[in-house]
Amino acid sequence: MDENQNPRSPAPAVAPTRSTVRSLLRLRTYARPIRWYLTGSVASAMVASSTVLVVPLVLGRIVDGPIAHHDLGALWPLVALLLVLGLAEAGLFGLRRVLVARPLSRVEATMRGDLYGKLQRLPVSFHDRWPSGQLLSRATSDMYTLRLFLAFPLVFLVVNSLMFLAGTALMFALDWRLGLIAMGPAVPLIVLCHYFESRYSSAARTAQDQNGDLATVLEESVLGIRILKSFGRQRTMAQRFGAQAERLRGTELHKARMLANLWAVIVGLPEVALGCSLAVGAVLVAHDEMTAGTLVAFLSTALALRWPVESMGWLLAYSNEAGTAADRFFEVMDTPEEEDGHGTAAEPNGDGIRFTGVRFRYPDAPADSPDLLQGIDLHIRRGETMALVGATGSGKTTLTALIPRLYDATEGTITVDGRDIRTLSRARLREVVAVAFEEPTLFSATVRENVLMGAPDAPQAALDRALSTAQAGFVQQLPHGVDTEVGEQGLSLSGGQRQRLALARAVVGDPEFLVLDDPLSALDVHTEALVEQALREVLGTTTALVVAHRPSTVMLADRVAVLDEGRILAVGTHHDLLESCPAYRELMSGHSALEESVAR
Repeated sequence: MDENQNPRSPAPAVAPTRSTVRSLLRLRTYARPIRWYLTGSVASAMVASSTVLVVPLVLGRIVDGPIAHHDLGALWPLVALLLVLGLAEAGLFGLRRVLVARPLSRVEATMRGDLYGKLQRLPVSFHDRWPSGQLLSRATSDMYTLRLFLAFPLVFLVVNSLMFLAGTALMFALDWRLGLIAMGPAVPLIVLCHYFESRYSSAARTAQDQNGDLATVLEESVLGIRILKSFGRQRTMAQRFGAQAERLRGTELHKARMLANLWAVIVGLPEVALGCSLAVGAVLVAHDEMTAGTLVAFLSTALALRWPVESMGWLLAYSNEAGTAADRFFEVMDTPEEEDGHGTAAEPNGDGIRFTGVRFRYPDAPADSPDLLQGIDLHIRRGETMALVGATGSGKTTLTALIPRLYDATEGTITVDGRDIRTLSRARLREVVAVAFEEPTLFSATVRENVLMGAPDAPQAALDRALSTAQAGFVQQLPHGVDTEVGEQGLSLSGGQRQRLALARAVVGDPEFLVLDDPLSALDVHTEALVEQALREVLGTTTALVVAHRPSTVMLADRVAVLDEGRILAVGTHHDLLESCPAYRELMSGHSALEESVAR
């Protein structure tokens, strides 16, 4: 990869003005297919909660009836009613869970699938900017947070609010004086919850972003474990991980302190109000202005409302976390995708690949920085192999990435057989253009699956031919041959083996156009010679652009283009350029001198 490529920048911060409710309402698209299950869950929980409010009335009836009149015969039916109410409550809450468990798992899977699909469609420049841990945390922990919100907090925000209103009405019906005392804390609690919501949202977002950063550090440590061990840098990375974990811990403690303060007030104020209600109620009973049963019913109702009131702190906290999880999810989903053409095929007209006035700069490059590619004019004739050479950082890798539209040119046009590549669909363009990068990427799959990513429908004969071209005979020595799992990133293989499989992947489909970014850099001299010999056959039947650093690779080409500081300096045959282009002569002589030194 060119040194000029932009480093990744942190994920974008949350907008300073936001609404948790608006963020959560965006989930309705995914919740709509299961709305009847959610409705049934709310209804079950509501009926179950209603049984809790019936219990105080039964208790008041017991106190004013059987107990006051010493009538045990009338007591047992009321006790049986309490038992039935308890069983009904348990059964209905169990039904609530059954109703939403499977549908919500389907919602989570759908959202995760949509997020993954979106990530596949987003441009490479997006992935350049976003750390992988941030995207990973959105696809895992954020999805879990949203599913749990739909399963529990959403339901009980509705149920507990309705239960609170019903319980309040019941308390006022039992005695309006005690009702006013019990409702005294309502206004300060509403103000406090509004204050809490705005500050907890910010802390929750910070924690989720820090969790993504921590996942990035962990992922890099695991993937780079060989480097860390080789250089003895485990302690350094452990310190980096520890510092990131400590930042996350600090944020979580800040959240815990806010929630603890809210909970203390939410629990404390109603308890004070309940105590005052008990004192006033006792006076009223003593003066025969209220029956003991009514006081018991009132206090039992107030106690039954403790859970709806006390749970509001946790429900609000989790709703804010779910709101920030929704923000993080839709940040990715709202990112504009690549514009795609609609053409289905490039009509062959023998023109090959042509760059006309092509300029390129990365979207987030500093405004005062020069373009990385500056007015590229280059024609690779049909059936021709052109080598692209240049100093490190001259823009070779970036130029090759423009052909399959991993990036789009800032200005100018690139045509394939006379068709502007922006008028072709990316799917079709990438069917006719195959690429092998200098840094080969393999997946946690078999050799067969990795190679056939270049042509999924290719027969066994094509697979064997591609492996032969890439001199990948080592595959036969693997435990299960082409069906051997190569492990994450292909780290069970050497660098040269990974590069040969990447080359096989590029040629397995007999592509019309082939782009090779220094595909032989990790090979030893003997293997390189064998691969070059086999590759000549493939290059004879395709149009190819090959980034080259060694004279031996240059010799595969019909012509050579010299790229210098983003411009095409010269184009010609190897021998012509040696005579006419000092920059090319210097590049080649440097490699020759190095090879002679190694040979000695």
